[in-house]
Amino acid sequence: MALRALRRSHSRLDRFKLTKKPFIRRTLLADEGIATAVREHTREFGGDERSAWRRVEEYIDEIVPFFNILAYYKVGLVVSRVVLKFFYKVSAEYAGHSSREMLPRDAIVIYLMNHRSNADYVLVGYVLSGQVAISYAVGEWARSFPLEYIFKSFGAYFVRRKYREKLYHTVLERYVQLITRNGVTQGIFLEGGLSKDGKLGKAKIGLLDYVIGVARDPEMRSRLHVVPVAINYDRVLEDRSLIRELDAREGGTRPARRTQLMEVLRYVWWNAARLLARRWKRYGRAAVVIGEPFALEPWLDAQDREVGNLFGVDRAERLARVQRLSDTVMDRIAAIIPVTSVTLACAAIQSFDGDFISHSQLIARISEMRDVLRELNARIVYSEGSVDEIFDRAWRMLAMRRILVRVGDGYSVLEGNRALVSYYANSISHLLGPFSEGVKQRDRLPALAAGL
Repeated sequence: MALRALRRSHSRLDRFKLTKKPFIRRTLLADEGIATAVREHTREFGGDERSAWRRVEEYIDEIVPFFNILAYYKVGLVVSRVVLKFFYKVSAEYAGHSSREMLPRDAIVIYLMNHRSNADYVLVGYVLSGQVAISYAVGEWARSFPLEYIFKSFGAYFVRRKYREKLYHTVLERYVQLITRNGVTQGIFLEGGLSKDGKLGKAKIGLLDYVIGVARDPEMRSRLHVVPVAINYDRVLEDRSLIRELDAREGGTRPARRTQLMEVLRYVWWNAARLLARRWKRYGRAAVVIGEPFALEPWLDAQDREVGNLFGVDRAERLARVQRLSDTVMDRIAAIIPVTSVTLACAAIQSFDGDFISHSQLIARISEMRDVLRELNARIVYSEGSVDEIFDRAWRMLAMRRILVRVGDGYSVLEGNRALVSYYANSISHLLGPFSEGVKQRDRLPALAAGL
């Protein structure tokens, strides 16, 4: 049944994903790099090596998944298709040629992505399901029953994002390099966590550095390829929570757990009532753009020409170079971020200083911004239609969430929801660049002239 489901998906399955966990466990326990880390850990913190090895075994059990074909292809893909289409209208496109057309058969592929929502795991896995079963690095948030079992059966491995112990990171590094050498396709969220303000964050380099480490073997160099992936939504399910986290980080007060629980219950009750009353509407579009693949070998060769041997320089120098590579990939992701109806409408709203915006002004501003984005070859979701149709889709979403209200012949942002408008506008602010500030300055000129 599992193999039939795999064949129907037309997907490529990395054989090493079927390797049993006990074999991977034995391989890591016999790894000389881990043995060296155990000895260093014992010298630094005391105790005996036996207790350090027990610690290593705990880390291995925590990190290593147990991929199940039936769970992934017969259950996971069916459920993800139903859930995604229930909440969103899903769109996916290539920014150039598909990776299937361009990559050699023995390529080791790393998908590097921005991170908007925890739904990204499901969305990208579903979009790529016709090509490959992708393995993710998943944070601590999913280490609870039944999420941990589900993610591990889908081939995801777990990462302690802020845990600094060297022994743990050696085990994680050797596992990541083991699956990389054996051709497992991986997905890494470069920002390391969800964007709190909607903007693209700074690239983190930990996992990518581990992956690149396999290039110490000359035979691995030509096989490593990176595919940038850009994700955006008309509605991020966690948007209000993320904004509150940002506010708390900047000195605000975090709501009590009881308050957060009541908000979740109200959300569930409200949507269940809408469903029963047959008034349910999807949350707009979830869009994915898959960028042009590129080989890492030219970059590795360039580093060797500059420093002699990338893996022979001190760690700080190597990480600085990997950081520059990660920043370059983030620039590629930024260039192909999909522009959805809500993000475009919110960018237009944010470009006005006043609380009230007339309908004609807003439509004109959306049209201007769309023209600018087209000139920049931005990935606008063209299937949304004309400017009026784009705004109509955005208006339904913003009105349903009580972010925007109609006032006479125009609109006003409800008090307290300006941060949500900024959150969605920020996702494409890097594309519009100085244009948004320029139109603000232009709008102020008549008022300045009248004052003179």
